[in-house]
Amino acid sequence: MLKIGLTGGIGAGKSTAAALFRARGVPVIDSDVVAREVVEPGQPALRALRERFGESVVKDGELDRAELARIAFVDAESTRALNDIMHPAIAQRTAELFAEQAGTGTVVHDVPLLAENSMEDDYDLVVVVDVPAEVRLQRLVQLRGMDEADARQRILRQASDDQRKSIADVVLDNSGTPEEFEEQFEEAFQSVIQPAARKARGSQPGR
Repeated sequence: MLKIGLTGGIGAGKSTAAALFRARGVPVIDSDVVAREVVEPGQPALRALRERFGESVVKDGELDRAELARIAFVDAESTRALNDIMHPAIAQRTAELFAEQAGTGTVVHDVPLLAENSMEDDYDLVVVVDVPAEVRLQRLVQLRGMDEADARQRILRQASDDQRKSIADVVLDNSGTPEEFEEQFEEAFQSVIQPAARKARGSQPGR
């Protein structure tokens, strides 16, 4: 199996790249989706959050994310407690999803904070969707309606553009048109990703 880590700064357009992978039959494991799954009603992580942070973080049986954030990010100890609950649950569910794709030639893992968490060695290839920070800021404000100060702070809390590119095997520039981006993607898919997938299949025992 060829494991691809897909990342990019907020507003860069990772979801567009993920959709292009899916359109070519490549399964994508979305970290954001996994993080929501592990706190669904009945999940052990939700019970653990209730036990640690109190009944107020669960409303009508579901996680109240705003209330959890208000409590969990008040100090370093609470944030560590949140991470100690969430990270193992996410890791376990992610491992299960990879195991379900064991017979698949290529799997993409969409990870927003791949660079920030130094996860590049977990993948055979790292694909970075790149858009300059100032362009991403404009898009977040104009297209998503985010407050400019909030958007700027979110960008500053993430890795820099140069840090992400430094760990990339493939950099996809998404500052142009959707058509230009898809052309870049297709070129990288044909010239880098498919050859790497064939090489990975060829190195498997018994192949």
